[in-house]
Amino acid sequence: MLDRITTPEITFPLFGERVATGWADPCAPMPRLIGDEVLALEQAKAAYARKFGAGRSAARAAMEQLGHVPRPVLQGDRGAPVWPQGLAGSISHAPRDTLAAVTDDPEIRALGLKITPARALESACWPEICTIREMRWLASLGPSQRGHFARLLECLKLAVFKAHSQISPKPLNWHEIELKVDLGASRFETSLPTRSRDYDCLRGRFILLSDGFVAGVEWR
Repeated sequence: MLDRITTPEITFPLFGERVATGWADPCAPMPRLIGDEVLALEQAKAAYARKFGAGRSAARAAMEQLGHVPRPVLQGDRGAPVWPQGLAGSISHAPRDTLAAVTDDPEIRALGLKITPARALESACWPEICTIREMRWLASLGPSQRGHFARLLECLKLAVFKAHSQISPKPLNWHEIELKVDLGASRFETSLPTRSRDYDCLRGRFILLSDGFVAGVEWR
């Protein structure tokens, strides 16, 4: 399980100044929901209800940091959050942590946030996740590191998927995203060569925890 993520010092480097982050415990008692949020839980099991509630609690904590009165975050297609007008955001869950990132910056079209346990990705899965250039980058690493950083690539791409889904109804596939990772600076760039010029280059950041990865991307 991931270390508990509780401090701005850990989460703030993922995003710029107009993005706030909130944390909640997905194992805590169900928090109070607002308005039509309750409709998402009419037939939900208890574990999902706690997870859903933790996401909304983390989102409201982030809203308050931006100076906003907490508002409902409803549920759209495939369970994706529907953010209130004037806000963009992203929610991600791990067994012991739920994080939300929220912004009111009109120049930010979408946010992507992803928490992933740092379990090595099996080599049989690498070609499915990675482009040829990314496979070459993995090959340049030490043998004991490759599975670990293949999982990092998966985490970064999932953060991009989450941001892109808020902008376009046409989903991306793994090979439409090609990453360039700077491990020293904890930053990455991605190009989407098969999409329009609007998507030519996207920049994000990541954090390497003792037992997990956290990735964040701002889509402008």
